[in-house]
Amino acid sequence: MEDLPSMSVLAQEARGRTGRTAPLAWLLVLGIVLAALNLRTAVTSVGPLLDQLAGALGMSSVGTGLLTTLPVLAFAGVGAITPTLARRIGEHRLLLLALVTLGTGILVRSLVGSAPVFLLSSAVALSGGAVGNVLIPTLIKRHFPGRTGIMTTVYTTALAAGTMLAAAATVPIERASGDWHIALGVWAALAAVAAIPWLALLRSEPERDTGRRDAGISTLLRSKLAWMVAVYFGTQSMIAYIMFGWLATILTDGGYTSSQAGLILGVFTALNIPVSILVPTIAARFRDQRPVVVGLVVFYAIGFLGLWFAAASTAMVWVVFVAVGMGSFPLALMMLGLRTRTAESTAALSAFGQSAGYLIAGAGPLLVGVIYQMTGGWELTYALLFGVIVVQLFTGLYAGRDRYLEDERAPATMTR
Repeated sequence: MEDLPSMSVLAQEARGRTGRTAPLAWLLVLGIVLAALNLRTAVTSVGPLLDQLAGALGMSSVGTGLLTTLPVLAFAGVGAITPTLARRIGEHRLLLLALVTLGTGILVRSLVGSAPVFLLSSAVALSGGAVGNVLIPTLIKRHFPGRTGIMTTVYTTALAAGTMLAAAATVPIERASGDWHIALGVWAALAAVAAIPWLALLRSEPERDTGRRDAGISTLLRSKLAWMVAVYFGTQSMIAYIMFGWLATILTDGGYTSSQAGLILGVFTALNIPVSILVPTIAARFRDQRPVVVGLVVFYAIGFLGLWFAAASTAMVWVVFVAVGMGSFPLALMMLGLRTRTAESTAALSAFGQSAGYLIAGAGPLLVGVIYQMTGGWELTYALLFGVIVVQLFTGLYAGRDRYLEDERAPATMTR
């Protein structure tokens, strides 16, 4: 079992892997934390100001719909080519470039008054985040192969904190400054800060294997394990997108005021931080993560049953259960490293699993919107959610077993 180590232990392990000094090993941890804080700021800083942005930019409903769909398109499309870019550029250099791209996109969109330019610069910013999504699990596998669990905890906790920070602070910044341009642009400064450690880490760029030691797309398409990881990732992301997009509406339809629904949604979002700490820490103690998969599905089931059938006044209780179930997100990220033996294979599985997973997930909120428009109720949506968690259970039971991508049949492209 993997005990929770001190940060000095992490630094010692990274130093052993890189052959570098302890300060540079600490810099790796700091760089991962700061990068993770930025990966969702381009997404969650827009939501609270969406109506205001649409009015100020003259953005049509089509443009607004495209803006809310861009994260899925960027995470799936750009994420798929990240391993190829990493082989050509280098992992440290590419993450630095991704952070610069992220910050530049955020800054440009905060300065413009044109809807098309806003959408284009948003796509640029999201592309930087997409690269980071794939690269950071790879860097964890490369530099901390024996501490995948604790470093995934560090990563997902920072990711959750950055997500909540941008969502919670953007409106207060806008009110204090009186300008939405400032409220959006401030997140470019956070990206600039995150780039500093990676500037220092350029000199410790890992040696690149430019051959074909990682799994090619054709290999992954034939891999049952890769598909199980991808679908597991997709189901947890679909539930997350549905909940973040529709929970407030579900609550207001149940009799809550908008402010009460917003408070519950805020609690739901904030719970991602402790859940991101606890789930990887627990899961890393076992070689087989199937019990954790089952436990999280049980939390989901209890939460959704409560929201569906219990009194509306008890919604907060059931939302907490759903929030714990969303620990499937850090668990899915852990599996990218735990189910592979090498950093190259982690990069390939990370790109494939996240790209396919985000494409699967993107259909969820749109489907719920269609169902709600047709029925005006939530019964079919809850039925859909239970169908999703059944798929999550079966794929998670396969992906959570102690096995490795490289050990599947036809591994020639990974070992040549």
